Amino acid sequence: MSETSGSAGAGRQVAELEARLAALRQAARSKGAEPGELLDAALTELDGAVDLLRAAQAADGEPAAGAGAAERSLLRAAFSDAPVPLFLLARDGTVQRINESAGDLIGSKPGYATGRPFTALVNLPSRAAVQSQLSAVARTGKLRRIRCTLLSADGVVPSELIIGRVGVRGEADQLMVAARDAPAAPAAAPAAPRGAAAAPAASRSAPATPAGSPGAAGSPGAAGSPGAAASPVAASPATAGERPGDAGDVGARLAATQAITRRLDLVTATATLLLANEGFSESRTLQRCARLIAREFAAWTILDIERGGKLRRQLVLGPDDMRFSDLARAVAAVDPEPGSVPYGVHESARPALIAHAEDAGALGVGQDGEPLLVTLQATSVLCVPLSDGENRYGVLTLVRPATEGFFRVADLALVEGLGEQMALAIRVNRMFRRRSDTADALHGSLLPRRMPEIPGAQVAATYIAAEDPEVGSDFYDVYRTQDGWGLAVGDVCGKGEEAAAVTAAARHAIRVLARRCADPGEVLAGTNEILLADELALDGGFVTANIAHLSWPDSRLRVVVGSAGHPAAALLQADGRVQMLSGGGLPLGLFPNAEPAIQELTMDTGDVLFLYSNGVAQLRGPLNIEFQDRMADELVGMVGYPPDRLVASMRQAMLDFSGGNLVDDVTMLAMRADRRPQGSPSAARTGAGRTS
Repeated sequence: MSETSGSAGAGRQVAELEARLAALRQAARSKGAEPGELLDAALTELDGAVDLLRAAQAADGEPAAGAGAAERSLLRAAFSDAPVPLFLLARDGTVQRINESAGDLIGSKPGYATGRPFTALVNLPSRAAVQSQLSAVARTGKLRRIRCTLLSADGVVPSELIIGRVGVRGEADQLMVAARDAPAAPAAAPAAPRGAAAAPAASRSAPATPAGSPGAAGSPGAAGSPGAAASPVAASPATAGERPGDAGDVGARLAATQAITRRLDLVTATATLLLANEGFSESRTLQRCARLIAREFAAWTILDIERGGKLRRQLVLGPDDMRFSDLARAVAAVDPEPGSVPYGVHESARPALIAHAEDAGALGVGQDGEPLLVTLQATSVLCVPLSDGENRYGVLTLVRPATEGFFRVADLALVEGLGEQMALAIRVNRMFRRRSDTADALHGSLLPRRMPEIPGAQVAATYIAAEDPEVGSDFYDVYRTQDGWGLAVGDVCGKGEEAAAVTAAARHAIRVLARRCADPGEVLAGTNEILLADELALDGGFVTANIAHLSWPDSRLRVVVGSAGHPAAALLQADGRVQMLSGGGLPLGLFPNAEPAIQELTMDTGDVLFLYSNGVAQLRGPLNIEFQDRMADELVGMVGYPPDRLVASMRQAMLDFSGGNLVDDVTMLAMRADRRPQGSPSAARTGAGRTS
C-alpha cells in the first residue's frame, strides 16, 4: 500500500478531514441523524487523525507490481454474479462498478451508478457517517460496518454496509461495499422533515399512498407502491428480468399499462384546470395545478415566477398541505439564488433531472443557513422551465423525499409537457389581462368622469358590464346646452374596439352638436350624418340612442325626448303612475334620411325620467321571459324613490330576474324633477316635427 507523502499530500488529507468533520457536524443537526452512527464516525475520524500524524513521520512502501489476467477475470466474474449487492469504489468513494444485485437494490441498471459518489446513493442523514467510514477503510484497510438507508426507486432501503479494502496485483487498492438487509428493529415512524407535524399513528409503519401518486401502481414514475412490498428489494426492478410468461412479467406489463393510464389522467386533469381558469386568475390556477402535481407525484412542488426581471418564489406545496405547512413557509421565504438548480434552469431554459442529488445545496439554503434539500429530507430533484418557446415565465420544480423513490426520465418528459401547458396558460391569462385593462380604459373614456349637478334636478346613473370580456358599447352622458341641460343614453350594435370607436364618435358628436342646438331631433340627425360620412357603422355597427333636453320655461320642468331606434324611456309620476313613452325612430348610421321620434313632456316636482339601454330591455329570465314585459310593474313599486335608490333597486331586480346572468351591458340613468332653479331662462327653444 502506498500513502501520499510530503507536505502537499499531508495538506490535502488535512483538508479532506476538515470537510468530513464539517459534514458530520451538519448531519448531527439533522432530524433523522442516528447518534450512534455519528459517534462511531467521529471516533473513526480521530483514528484517522492519529494515522495522519504518524504518516507525517514515515511513508508506506510501494504496492507490488504485476497481476495475472486470469486472476482479474475470475474476480470480475465472481463480482458480477455474486448474489449479494456489491459496490466497487475508488479510494475517494467514487463508484467504479456495481453488480446486478446492487442494481436491483437501488432500482437502476448497473451502469447508472458508475462515476457517481457512493454517498449519492445514501439517504441524506447518513451520508456524512458513511463518508467517514469509507475514508477510514481507505486509510487503514480495516473492515468497517455501518447501518444506513440506501435510496431505491421505491423509497429507502434500511441496510447494513460492510466496507473493506481490496487489492489486485498491479492495480491500486479499491474499496468494496457489500449491502445486506439491516437487522429487524421495532417499528417506528419514518422521520418527518424538520417542522412537520407528527403523522397519525395508523400511518407510521406503512405510509398511505394516495391514488395516482408515484407510489401507487401505474402512477407516474413508479411501478409499485413503496409500502406495498415487505422488502424494497423484493419490489425492485429485478422482477423485470423474469422470463416471458412468468407471473412477474404479467404483473410488470399490467403496472406499465396502469402507469400510462395514470399519465393520461394527470395530463387531462391539468389541461382541464388550465382551460377552465376560473376568474382568469393566474395565481389561483397555478396553485390548483401545483396541488394536483404534488399529490400525483408524492413530491414537493415549488413554483418560481419571474417578476420584474427577477425569479421570485411564488408557491410551495408539500405532498400533505396540512402536515408540512410550516416547512412550505420556510422554503417559500427564500427566492432561488444563483447557482441553484431552479435558477440555472430558468437561465438556460433547459430542464434538469437529478435522480440522486449529490450536492445538498442544489436548491439553495434557507434563512437558517441549512440546505433546503436537508430541510425537506429530499434526494431527488426534477426541474423544468415554464416557457412557451418565446417567453420565459419561471420554473416548476419537483422535489421527492427519499421515502418516495427517485425521479426517472419518463417523469421528466411528463412534467416538461405540464410545464409547457402552464406556460401557455400564463401567456393567455396575461394577454387577456392586458386586453381587459385596455378595454376598461377605453370604456372609461365613454362615460362621464364625474356626474355634474343639474340645478333643479337630481341625477343618478350606473353601468354594469356583461360577462363577455369584450369592451362594452353602452354610453351615457350629462351635458350643458345653450338654454338648459341634456341627457343621453345609447348603445352600439357590436362589441370590441371597433364598436367602442363608434360609441365614442356618437357620444362626442351628440355633446358637441347639443352645444349649438338644443333640439334633440336636430342633434340626432347631425349625429347620423357624421356616422354616415365617416362610414363608422360599417366597422362597428349602428347606434341607437335616447337623448333628452331639459329646460324650465316656468315653474315646471319641460323635457323633449328624442329617440333613434332605442327602447322607450319611462316616466314615473309622483302620483304613483308609470308611463312608458312612445320611443321609435330609426337607428343612426344606416340611412341618410333617418328621422328620430320626438316626444315632449312636462314634469312636476317628484316625477322621474328613467332612461336605459338595450341590455335592460332584452334581459331574459330562466323561462325565457323578457324583463321588458315586467319593467312597468317593477317601476310602479319604486315610485317616489330618489334617483340613486331607483337605479340601485332596478339593478338588484334585474340580477334577481336573470340569476346574475347578464348577456349584454346595462346602462341606466334616472333624473328627478325638483323645484325650478333660480335664474333659469323663462323660455326654451323648441324644434319642429315633434309629436306629443
